[in-house]
Amino acid sequence: MQATQQIDGVRPVAFVTGASYGIGAACALALARDGYDIAISATRVENLANTIARLKTSGRRVLPVALDLNQQPSIELAMAAVIAAFGRADVLVNNAAANLRKKALDITPDEWDACLRVNLTGTFFLTQQMGRQLIAAKRPGSIISITSVQGVIGADQRSAYGIGKAGVMQMSRMLAIEWAEHGIRVNTVAPGRLDTESPSRKSTVGREPDYLTAMISKIPLHRLCTVEDVAAAVSYLAGGQASYITGQSLMLDGGLTAC
Repeated sequence: MQATQQIDGVRPVAFVTGASYGIGAACALALARDGYDIAISATRVENLANTIARLKTSGRRVLPVALDLNQQPSIELAMAAVIAAFGRADVLVNNAAANLRKKALDITPDEWDACLRVNLTGTFFLTQQMGRQLIAAKRPGSIISITSVQGVIGADQRSAYGIGKAGVMQMSRMLAIEWAEHGIRVNTVAPGRLDTESPSRKSTVGREPDYLTAMISKIPLHRLCTVEDVAAAVSYLAGGQASYITGQSLMLDGGLTAC
């Protein structure tokens, strides 16, 4: 992890969405170690209790925020709360997402809308809020969205999810060009098969030993991606060492998409 210098004598601020567990919690902890004050969100603030307790040991200021990416007023209020508390937001990590595992032929319009509303539409409009406040303040910033290798390769029963993540990748390329003149960098981190305790993985075939063995055998590095791998990539893209990187998708797949 890299140490982050104060900006204009003020500690920088990172806003991480979907931070109650897994990738979001790991990213928040990594950025706190890097020197950021941290805002974290979940649809229900009480779900952030464990992450808040872990962050307090870092000595950084921590702000829990309620955020429902299905609701535009919630998106606007969340960003306003971060700015009101800290006076700024320098890094946004778009991690909150909705999972949908279903055959394409069986997806209903309501299920499609629910998945895409969070994974693409809500992510865009929160990113828009971040861009607006950075441009108004005339400050550079870094926006990092957590996507997936399923945004670039096919997978069974993952069409709506993968399409949404592919959309976020293209969104990030578009905004990287549009906002480059303002010093705002926009990138994505795309994990492959992840070793995490996401609710969607606790009781499905995806956690069974035979399935995992078969999956790992397809990965050139012969292991799953960890939340710490993702957090390290986010830490890098957030900081000054990545100051010339924008519009890129960093694939954390152990070489899977290179095959």
